[in-house]
Amino acid sequence: MSQVINTIELRNLELEDYKELKSSMIQAYPEMENSYWNEVQIEKLLQIFPAGQLVIVANGKVVGSALSLILNEDLVDKNHNYKSITGNYTFSTHSSKGEILYGIDVFIHPNYRGLRLGRRLYDARKELCEQLNLKSIVFAGRIPNYNKHSSELTPKAYIEKIKKKELHDPVLSFQLSNDFHVMRIMKNYLEDDKSSKEFAVLLEWNNIYYDESPKLINTEKSVIRLGLVQWQMRPLNNLDEFFDQAEFFIDAVSGYSSDFALFPELFIAPLMADYNHLSEADAIRELAKHAEPVKKKFQEFAISYNINIISGSMPYLDDGVLYNAGFLCKRDGTTEIYTKIHITPNEVFHWGITGGDTIQTFDTDCGKIGIVICYDVEFPELSRLMADEGMNILFVPFLTDTQNGYTRVKHCAQARAIENECYVAIAGCVGNLPKVNNMDIQYAQAAVFTPSDFAFPSNGVKAEATPNTEMTLIVDVDINLLKELHEHGSVKTMKDRRTDLYNLKKIK
Repeated sequence: MSQVINTIELRNLELEDYKELKSSMIQAYPEMENSYWNEVQIEKLLQIFPAGQLVIVANGKVVGSALSLILNEDLVDKNHNYKSITGNYTFSTHSSKGEILYGIDVFIHPNYRGLRLGRRLYDARKELCEQLNLKSIVFAGRIPNYNKHSSELTPKAYIEKIKKKELHDPVLSFQLSNDFHVMRIMKNYLEDDKSSKEFAVLLEWNNIYYDESPKLINTEKSVIRLGLVQWQMRPLNNLDEFFDQAEFFIDAVSGYSSDFALFPELFIAPLMADYNHLSEADAIRELAKHAEPVKKKFQEFAISYNINIISGSMPYLDDGVLYNAGFLCKRDGTTEIYTKIHITPNEVFHWGITGGDTIQTFDTDCGKIGIVICYDVEFPELSRLMADEGMNILFVPFLTDTQNGYTRVKHCAQARAIENECYVAIAGCVGNLPKVNNMDIQYAQAAVFTPSDFAFPSNGVKAEATPNTEMTLIVDVDINLLKELHEHGSVKTMKDRRTDLYNLKKIK
């Protein structure tokens, strides 16, 4: 930088700026004769898309600019050059109904470089892209240092060396540092661009807030309210008493406008007291006969209380095979089943429970969620596969009888939140349950865990209930914070995996 700067302003371009704009353009592109836009073209840009034309003003003088169009995505996807994408420099390709903010020019006067003024222009473009609900920013960037290496490197090899910082290119290196990714290499893009050998790199920045189908009603929420039920085990005389107790909690959390109610694993166990005269294996199979009535009743609760209910879990018989399963009862009246995949030795030995074989996520009116039951959370592969499918919230109904059992669930749940960049909600049963074999004492502390980055609690704990006390825990989680984390986090665990060395996939 060779100038002393007293004031800096970023604003929209005005036609009165043209003389200074032209002067800075000529200084910015000394190697490209007659490369500047004429006044008629600038006037046309200001007529069709004034918000997309930006300038940096230093000491009252225009020293940089970023010019843009809005284009249809299919036009950008086609192979194109600079002349065709700008409509032979007439900007006839601009469409106010397009999805892509296409950058047609950006420059900084050479005397004002080194002050990150280009970054300011790109940040302003990103804000504009988000404000206009456009899908992405796309442009073809020059590679002006390529001519120095073209005899020994292909454009692809040159780009790889730039990415690895083995070489530096004043344009491409800057774009990559501003969160743009390479889409493809363009041949014969800009005529007379000798320093780039007429090659260009098509680059893209994705708008993580893009809403493809904006709606006035039933829009997907960004802030989701979770209602976790820390259920007290108590003797119950019949199924109606169980429903009364469950409805009490559903009414309580829905009264706070919760979007989800989460119940614990096997919270239906008090009803097994009626079968205590049977063997443990026979008793739990009798308890499984309540699964369908529970599903039907919770489906009614979901509709009448306008809340999505995760019904913890219960024994469930399917064609003679006993599973540990639960139901997602949505407020639109639909239901889906989920099963525990990893069965503890205790469940196998005493009850003869079989593990399920379906790994899945669930679409809800609050986005995509995952559900794993207790022991499943100790196996990171399950939630990672769900995260790959776009899961934002993982629900974990659990049942643990000792503090060390709860500790396993808690710390594994926290790990799942960090490694999958998602929220994890856990809820368990508390108290004692006399006269029910193998269900004596319960230990639990409901909680919601978060990733560990600046937008979240420093300890990764959004909220926790009081241990071993019957209560509800109401917690708000912001999905937009996860979107920010995926793209701009201090670390990006989902993106930084070495999939060139290892991968994870479903067998079924």
